Amino acid sequence: MACTVRGCPLAFIFIIMWLLIKAKIDVCKRGNVTVTPSKEISLGSAVNISCYLKPQQGCSSYPSSNKLILYRFNRTIHSQHSHYLSSQVTGLPLGTTVFRCKLACSSGDEIRICGAEVSVGVVPEQPQNVSCIQKGEHGTVVCTWDRGRDTHISTDYTLQLSGPQNLSWQKQCKDHYCDHLDLGINLTSESPESSYTAKVTAINKLGSSSSFPSTFTFLDIVKPLPPWDIGITFLNDSVRRCTLHWKDEGLVLLNRLRYRFNNGGSWNMVNVTNAKGRHDLLDLKPYTEYEFQISSKLHLYKGSWSDWSESLKKQTPEEEPDGILDVWYKKQHIDYNRQQISLFWKDLSIAEARGKILHYKVTLQEVAGGKTRLKNISAHSSSCAWIIPRTGSWAVTVSAANSKGSSQPTHINIMDLCGARLLAPLQVSAHSEGINNMMVTWEPPRSAASAVKEYVVEWRELYPGSGKKHPLNWLRTPSYSMSALISENIKPYICYEISVYALSAHQAGCSSVRGNSKDKAPLNGPSINAITEEKGRVLISWNQIPAQEQMGCILHYRIYWKEQDSDSQPRLCEIPYRVSQNSQLINGLQPRVTYVLWMTALTAAGESPRGNERECYLQGKASWNVVVAPSICIAVIMVGIFSMRNFRQKVFFLLSALRPQWCSREIPDPANSTWAKKYPLMEEKMQLPEDRLLTARHTPEEPETLVLNEVIHQVAPAFRRPHRCIWPEKGQGVQGHHISEEDTAPPRALTAETRQLGDLYKVLGGKGPDSKPRNPVSPLTVLPVDYLPTHEGYLPSNIDYLPSQEAPGPNPLEELEPQHISLSVFPSSSLHPLSFSYGEKLTLDQLKMGCDSLVL
Repeated sequence: MACTVRGCPLAFIFIIMWLLIKAKIDVCKRGNVTVTPSKEISLGSAVNISCYLKPQQGCSSYPSSNKLILYRFNRTIHSQHSHYLSSQVTGLPLGTTVFRCKLACSSGDEIRICGAEVSVGVVPEQPQNVSCIQKGEHGTVVCTWDRGRDTHISTDYTLQLSGPQNLSWQKQCKDHYCDHLDLGINLTSESPESSYTAKVTAINKLGSSSSFPSTFTFLDIVKPLPPWDIGITFLNDSVRRCTLHWKDEGLVLLNRLRYRFNNGGSWNMVNVTNAKGRHDLLDLKPYTEYEFQISSKLHLYKGSWSDWSESLKKQTPEEEPDGILDVWYKKQHIDYNRQQISLFWKDLSIAEARGKILHYKVTLQEVAGGKTRLKNISAHSSSCAWIIPRTGSWAVTVSAANSKGSSQPTHINIMDLCGARLLAPLQVSAHSEGINNMMVTWEPPRSAASAVKEYVVEWRELYPGSGKKHPLNWLRTPSYSMSALISENIKPYICYEISVYALSAHQAGCSSVRGNSKDKAPLNGPSINAITEEKGRVLISWNQIPAQEQMGCILHYRIYWKEQDSDSQPRLCEIPYRVSQNSQLINGLQPRVTYVLWMTALTAAGESPRGNERECYLQGKASWNVVVAPSICIAVIMVGIFSMRNFRQKVFFLLSALRPQWCSREIPDPANSTWAKKYPLMEEKMQLPEDRLLTARHTPEEPETLVLNEVIHQVAPAFRRPHRCIWPEKGQGVQGHHISEEDTAPPRALTAETRQLGDLYKVLGGKGPDSKPRNPVSPLTVLPVDYLPTHEGYLPSNIDYLPSQEAPGPNPLEELEPQHISLSVFPSSSLHPLSFSYGEKLTLDQLKMGCDSLVL
């Protein structure tokens, strides 16, 4: 039963193998394809491809229609109506080419008959650089060679090794890519000087080639194994005496050691002979992690080095610190008698610390009083602060301590770093030197340059308004240096406050500037948080832009405002940037107007978008003095000016000349007035002379026409007193003739006003129809502008204004020259004299009088 079970798998395998063989045979059951002279040919050779059908394997219906087609890959190279086809092919490329033969019948379908592969190759080149190696004293011999160019066909390589006493070993590989072979034998050190010869032969169907013999000895080919079990010991826990030890093979004569800092860098190389697995190292640094590797060799001149051993990483022991701390400080006043001293120091380098720093020892001592204060600061801190009196002189010492001891103390005298103005560096500036660098330049103080011992450049991030403490950075430069490249903790789009201190023995001066390595326009503008009104002005308060949105050093703020819903351009106020600034007063806003305000910030790269918008409305009380004060000043000035008589006359004259004609009111005809009708009766009662009474007696129904003679005269000069009427002197007529006392004596029955009105009409014309024309001697006196008729008859409304006494007449010589100047922009025909011939009568019903008929 067990045999039956065991035989089932064998039978299954046999059936599968038979099926595979049958399938292969059935591949070409209709015919065959043959290749002559061989399926492997050399490059440039020709080959014949033949295809034929087996009997009874052609087209079933019409055997004469058999058509054989020969393909090279998928391209037709020959076809023929027959049961046999042959074709010669040349120019085949290196590699394998596939040929197929197919049968085409009348139906158009193609039937696969068979195929063949033709490989084109070259004769193998002579193998070069045959070398053999044995890894370790107990390893096997492995030989390698360069096989040359690819043959593209199957090539066999045979390695032959011959030695003393006719010893011979041989091994073969059937792969045309073969370039090494392991003989599987071991050469011993019994006869290390015995010679061995290795040879490689390459063979394929196109030819063969053999390498030159390679001769070597045991010492030549044996490559020692890498050293192992590497370790290092420190005598008395000191780096001054340390030993590196390892294990090697017995025949090793030469070793090489290399070591470096564990964080990388170049290797330090040491060659030792007959080390016997140990070597002392003398130049290692304390408290430093190193990486060690070792390699071995059997002979000084023969053989090869072993591979490098695995790395050993080890830290050396500590020693007391060797460096001196770089210490800096800042002073800050707290109140009138206290100040805070803040100390900062930089960590020692690994080489200077020579161990793990456990703590820092800080001593503060008053120079004169002898008071001493001591602090031990944790090793994780690099600063400390003291609150001390503002009086007295103080000194500070700082040292670093590890498990082996303390460093040399750094001594600093505390002084006012900006107290000496004469020591302040001049022309301090900072500009970018790349994304993470800034160049700071300055000029020495003019009068105290020789006193400067060194310069200290200090910088820290500037985050206005945030209470966060930012790290302080500084570097020292000699007194002859006027620039410094700062790159420690420098980031783009961050504003830094940079200070340059000039230090002498007992004084210091400083200058500051702001700078950034790279900037762009701020991402947002300031946010206005409050708007308050203060005595007619507006106080704007805002929040600082967050540090991550400032994108560099802000140079200016801009406050914009405009009236709400207005299309006009906004007004602005530009404010230089100050660190602690968050408010600003602005003027120029009108009361009872709603304004919209917003802010932006500017860096050297551009202006930010606008911040939030806020509305502002002033109540209006704050600006009353702006209106009242100028009004009072103008009123006082005008009163003072108009109190001057000459100026007042000129102003009234100018206003009269500029008045247009269309605004003048016409004076009614005096001939039809009620007073003109009553005047003859009044004369009759006054018992005037007979000749005068006769001229006044006319029927009231038809008043006698008053005849006026045309008066042609020179234009009178400007009025001396334009608001007063000028009457003829006593005893003189209007036209310059003598008037008797009877004519001029006022009757008792008439009032002074009536006499004045009567004289006015005497000025205008004759006494009756028999009156004779008189030649004008003096110009007609003009009535004041206030003389206008009332609604009750034609009596003037300003009777009280008329003078009760006669005014002296003007100088005739002054009035003869024409001095009238018209300043009116409106045409006025009344300014021209009437064009009547001499002696022609002019009646009052034809006379029209107005304010524009005044002749000046």
